[in-house]
Amino acid sequence: MDEVAPTTEQIRADRAATWVTDVVLRDGAVAHLRPISPGDREAVAAFHRRQSERSRYLRFFATIPELSARDLDRFTQVDQDQRVALVAEIGGEIIAIARFDRLDPTTAEVAFNVADAHQGRGLGSVMLEHLAAIGDELGLGRFTADVLPENRQMMNVFTEAGYEVAHRFEDGVIAVSFEIQPNETSRTVREAREQRAESRSVARVLRPESVVMIGVSRREGTIGHKVLEEIVAGGYTGRLEVVHPEVPELLGITTTPSVREVEGPVDLAIVALPAEKVHEVVADCAAIGVRSVLVVSAGFAEAGEEGARRQRELLRLVHWHGMRLVGPNSYGLSNSAQEVSLNATLGAPSVRGRFGLFAQSGALGVSVTQMARQRGVGLSTFVSAGNRADVSGNDLMQYWIDDEDTAAVGLYLETLGNARKFFRISQRLAARKPVIVIKSGTSGYGVPPGHLIRRSQASPEALDAMLRQSGVIRVSNLHQMFNVAQLALHQPLPEGRGVAIVGNSSSLAALAADACVGWGLEMAREPASLAHDASMEEVAAALEEAFADPSVHAVLAVFIPPLVGDGTDLARTVGRVALDQDKPCLTTMTGMDGVDETLSATKDTPEGPVTEVVPAYMTPEDAVRALNAVERYAAWRRSSRGTLVQPEGVTWQSLDAAQEVAGDALRSAPAGRELRPEELEDLLSAVGIEHDPAAPGEPAAGWPGEVVPLVVEAVEDPLFGPVVSLRFHGRTAELLGTPSYRVPPLTDADVHDLVDSLQGSRLLTARGVDRAALEDLLARVAVLADAVPELAELQLSPVEVRADGVVVHGARATVRRPKVRQDAGRRSISR
Repeated sequence: MDEVAPTTEQIRADRAATWVTDVVLRDGAVAHLRPISPGDREAVAAFHRRQSERSRYLRFFATIPELSARDLDRFTQVDQDQRVALVAEIGGEIIAIARFDRLDPTTAEVAFNVADAHQGRGLGSVMLEHLAAIGDELGLGRFTADVLPENRQMMNVFTEAGYEVAHRFEDGVIAVSFEIQPNETSRTVREAREQRAESRSVARVLRPESVVMIGVSRREGTIGHKVLEEIVAGGYTGRLEVVHPEVPELLGITTTPSVREVEGPVDLAIVALPAEKVHEVVADCAAIGVRSVLVVSAGFAEAGEEGARRQRELLRLVHWHGMRLVGPNSYGLSNSAQEVSLNATLGAPSVRGRFGLFAQSGALGVSVTQMARQRGVGLSTFVSAGNRADVSGNDLMQYWIDDEDTAAVGLYLETLGNARKFFRISQRLAARKPVIVIKSGTSGYGVPPGHLIRRSQASPEALDAMLRQSGVIRVSNLHQMFNVAQLALHQPLPEGRGVAIVGNSSSLAALAADACVGWGLEMAREPASLAHDASMEEVAAALEEAFADPSVHAVLAVFIPPLVGDGTDLARTVGRVALDQDKPCLTTMTGMDGVDETLSATKDTPEGPVTEVVPAYMTPEDAVRALNAVERYAAWRRSSRGTLVQPEGVTWQSLDAAQEVAGDALRSAPAGRELRPEELEDLLSAVGIEHDPAAPGEPAAGWPGEVVPLVVEAVEDPLFGPVVSLRFHGRTAELLGTPSYRVPPLTDADVHDLVDSLQGSRLLTARGVDRAALEDLLARVAVLADAVPELAELQLSPVEVRADGVVVHGARATVRRPKVRQDAGRRSISR
């Protein structure tokens, strides 16, 4: 049966449906964005009437008291192609309108109108981002606008967005014009605004000045009662309200009979009611101005289809009223800062410290916090996302970027929701502090109940490469996470891979040396083996000598306890010597594991006393593995991240031409197909890739000595978006079969690393081929894959890399209508 091509109206309606989203505003609240519809006539008229005369004048250049029927028709009846309009809502009330009207195939005029009561919340900026992304999707290249000189707010929206804005004054107005394709500056501006907004939304959760507890039973051992016990015992410093319809007091807190009788606004509501009662309470919370909701109740998506429906409705209701949601089915959250002291979890508080922790599941929250206490690793903040309906690890990372109380971050991720956003944010966070990740379930198998994800088609090696690209330290379990965390939190980062081993056991020293060699660390000097009964002066002298060696970048102290005493003096000596060093020290000392105060020492600084501790490990192998992970992270931080690639000759017009090739193919085959030879040539030539299909294949005797055969691929992964890979071709691949991977957009440093991380990349240097030409080809493929999500697969094979350039001998491409790509150039709450 022949495929039936969708009508123009169907295509436009389907496309407009992808523009519906929720966004976080500058103050941390949530707004709903959607295309305007004819049903909005009365709402638009009411919006206009609420505006001040000045706002009407700045928008229409005249103080129009009422919109005419003709105006309302024109504003609400749009075709979502030649004319596009979006509205922003909170609680069902329109608070902003943004639109563009095409002037010609590549240019459109834009206009914005923000409600007086909601100005200053960043609505103009976020709606410009969405209009620009939609315009780019529809083939537009430029926006224009006429702005009155006194409308400084509107001018700031344009000039501060990161675009290159041209403007001129004529006929009493400022004529503004700018290209809308994302550039490095506009991306930086968008991401900074997104970070500030999402950080503020999380701050409402983690630094609440007021909390209302809903669903507390009088019976001990129930969930609500336990959470309230921990809040009270932890000494929460803010205003605490407890709702109970029958008793006047619980745990020393005077209660309020109903939510609507609580004095608002309230930063955080904690709900521990049965799942079927949560929706009604959320509506009550909205009525008193609650800003965020933590739901510890179960019975949602983890409980089957009815629970999943209940969870979707809960999220819709929370966002409808401008709030954020943690959970449902959450273990709770905590903030140990003295000015907050909030432990709203089902367990005892952890030691106060500087490690931020995020766990997706409630059950894992118990294990994570217990292990933190056992290891003596102090927590700054902790969040259990439960079913992760809204607030996710991405949100927490945005908060931790600027959180001075947090020096390192750990995340247990059972699923990756918005993977592209995760990689982008984790890279920014890792540039400031270590990010340690336990990741399971990448392929979608074993996904915990309540978590809805896209399944990845990429290999586990691809995920590892993407995490390395982001600077993330990936570990396999909680034991390894805390091994790395205790080193990253309490010792300086190493500046190289040279290790010195000092100890009183040749056997332990040998194990440590073997581990160093096995993990690729360098033995900077022979292990210093002291006598079993060496004095503390001898121990200190050996450690100081190791630290003083310029080829040593880290010192590993491996000791067994002396025959006399409990080893306390030995531990204190190690801690004292390490205190004044700018190199990390870690130890294996029998009977110690984690952060032990006997391995600590204190010194005076201009800012006050500073106490540091040498982390202890049960085995030398554990210590070395943690050191290797931290050293690789330190090397990533020292490296340049580069600038976004911009291949010569590739413009937004040429990328539009590539998109048009894919679009034309899909119009004739909606389910997707392989591109025909002439289409393939048009696609490749749009980004300056020359294809020589007439060249012969691999000769029987092998490739000439001065040529390296490679395969360059780009695929559109459902989870990660575009993924570019590089591998050897033919017989060479049989020996060196592991490809290298990167996720666009790529910087020049990413492209360089993509080549360097290819197993056997030394062959390129050995044969003296043109590496610069190869990197230029990879950059063009990356830009193409990033710009054309319809490009399901592109394979260039074989690619001859020669001394004088590259030749692409074979190529094929398949296009398919993609799912909406996550993190696609506009701010959006996407988990």
